[in-house]
Amino acid sequence: MNTHVRGRGFEELAERHLRQAGFVVVARNFRCGREEIDLVARRGTLVAFVEVKGRARRDAGHPLHAIGPRKRAAIARVARDWIREHGRPGESYRFDAVAILPCEEGWEVDHVTDAWRLG
Repeated sequence: MNTHVRGRGFEELAERHLRQAGFVVVARNFRCGREEIDLVARRGTLVAFVEVKGRARRDAGHPLHAIGPRKRAAIARVARDWIREHGRPGESYRFDAVAILPCEEGWEVDHVTDAWRLG
């Protein structure tokens, strides 16, 4: 299985997890130029911009280590575009991360809320 197909599968797992947590996913792979946000999810007046990272093997390192300063800045740029196009008065915004790792039962989903803030 190629990494693109696996990544889509990780996004589907993350979306299912977010729905179970009461979120409505309002956008998948929202793009601005070459940059994108994997998922944009809303629960009430909260909008979470969600980066999804997964690993097919546990010995490949934790997926969230791959979300470095450049990636966070790119997500922030796309988030500003999303807010300009779709934001509503009174909403609050945060950046979440979802890590997907294999486990004996299938896949472990680790949802880190408010994973980073802009400086």
